[in-house]
Parts: sequence; structure tokens; C-alpha cells
Amino acid sequence: SAAFHDIIVVSTQEELAAMRNFASYTYVQGGKSRQASLNNALQEVNTEYVMVSDIARCCVTTDMIQRILNAKEEASCIVPVLPVTDTLYLDGNPIDREKTKIIQTPQLSRTTLLKKALQTETLFTDDSSAIASLGEQVHFVQGSTKAHKLTTVEDLQKVTCLKEASHRTLTGFGIDIHPFEEGKQMFLCGVPIEVDYGFKAHSDGDVAIHALIDALLGAAGLGDIGELYPDTEDTYAGADSKVLLRDTVKRIETYGFTIGNIDMTIMAEAPKLLPYKNEMKSTLASLLGIRQNFVNIKATTSEKLGFVGRKEGVTVHAIANLTYTNWKEL
Repeated sequence: SAAFHDIIVVSTQEELAAMRNFASYTYVQGGKSRQASLNNALQEVNTEYVMVSDIARCCVTTDMIQRILNAKEEASCIVPVLPVTDTLYLDGNPIDREKTKIIQTPQLSRTTLLKKALQTETLFTDDSSAIASLGEQVHFVQGSTKAHKLTTVEDLQKVTCLKEASHRTLTGFGIDIHPFEEGKQMFLCGVPIEVDYGFKAHSDGDVAIHALIDALLGAAGLGDIGELYPDTEDTYAGADSKVLLRDTVKRIETYGFTIGNIDMTIMAEAPKLLPYKNEMKSTLASLLGIRQNFVNIKATTSEKLGFVGRKEGVTVHAIANLTYTNWKEL
């Protein structure tokens, strides 16, 4: 809208990079509290007014925003409200509900005053209470029942503006290569392989899981394994790749994706993997939270060509299919 100079989104540090993939807004790292996060965002604001909204109110209407903007000259903070329709008790005594209001967001404030109001150790639950603490006037406008705040799973049933999840399938491809190293334990798909050599790597070297992680991240548009678990950090020295895969799955589910199926090809002249395939499939299925028949693992050779053919290492190709989680079934 022409009424807004910029849109600023506050998120955790780990979510910043992923969010930048979805829209070209201004992104700011949040703090340990709502107030700290808001303070961080306000450092990017130089306009006369700032409108702040909870991301949990995903059904804010255009009419509601326009009512707030139309009233901007009325006070230092413009707040949408709803009347209380239920009976209220406080400490066992009834409250006159005519004197109460349900406060909503977004709220429009004069930027300089909001910045000033937040420079205190007092924690405010919204902008209007911060502005009021300065002795400034707060003006109320009609809110919207559609702007319901998502707090519990049951609140999802009150959301009317969100469409059902798309049925589109998102596909990602991953590839990884590791050379052999004598005297190390070999892991493939989280399963220990009984040979006297393993993989040269910063972590445990599970080349199959590494390729799978890249496929999952690719489908979700969340970067690659090197960005999330860099081999330059001591944290991941000798890391268990199963732990990294679990973390990746949790991350993907947090962003609203469901794993459909995975397919993998392991190119290895040695070792022979047929005796391990069933255990590898069941291990991956458990780590991914999907049925075993949705995990396919193929093993092949390179017909003695290249470094794989010379028994110097292993290459793995992986494909992962994701769908959007149906939020109505949560």
C-alpha cells in the first residue's frame, strides 16, 4: 500500500535466511521478549508513524487497517478494540464488562513516542500501554472479529481467511561425495557398516544422510547442509548425522512442510550394501517420520569407472518430495 514506507518482519536468527527467500521485506533479528524484538525493529524505522501487528493475527482486514489510518490524528496511539460479550470475574467478583475492551493489533503509534516509551525495564504487553505510560492519549477504533489471535490449536478453527494447503508437490535433489579413510567407522543411512574403513569428513561422514538433508532442504527452499551445519564449526566435528537429519526434519515441519517420500541411489564399488538395505530403509523411515514403503534405496556401482570404481569413495544421489502441511488437520 502507498500508506506504508516499508514492511519489517522480526524473526529468530535461524529463520532470517529462510524468510528472505520468500519475500523482499526488511528482516530484523528478534530479542528475548516482545519488547526487545520491537526495539530491534524500531531501529529500522524513521517515519512519523509506525504500525505494529502480531504475526499471530493473520486475518487482519483492509477495512480495519483503514479505520486505524483514518484516525491517526486523534491521539498518539490508535488501537482497534472489540467489546466484551462474556461475563467477567476478577478475584471472585464480577466486573462491569461495559468498562472493559478486548485490545487487538495492529496498533498505530507516533514513532518517537513509542521508541521513548520502550526505553524502560517495565515490560508492556502492547504498544498502547507503553504509550499510555507516558501520559499520552490512546484512541480506540472498531476492531474485527476476523483478526483473531492464534494462540492454541483450537484457534485454527476460528481462522476464516486462510485457504486450504496447496496440493503442490515440491521436489529437491541432493548429492554428496566422500572419500574413504582407514581406521574409521562407516555409517550409511545411520547404519554402521562392518568394514575397517569409514569416510573422511568433518562429521561422522554419513554420505547418504548428507545427500538426503540437501534434498530435503532443496525441496523446502531452505538452503543447503553447509549453511545449516558448516564444517568450519567445531560444534559439528564428529557430529552424528542422524541428529542432523532429525534437526532438518523438525525445521522443515516448522516451516509447514510434510515429507512425502524419498528416493536414493548409492554408488559404491565397495562395500556391498545388499545385507544392510532393509535396516537402512527402516532407520531412515524412523528418522523421517514416514512409512518404510515411502523410503527407497538403490545401490549400484560405477562399472569400475572413476574414483568410485577405484574403490576410493562413495557418491550418493537423493530426491525428496514434500507437500504443504494441511493446517486444518493440526
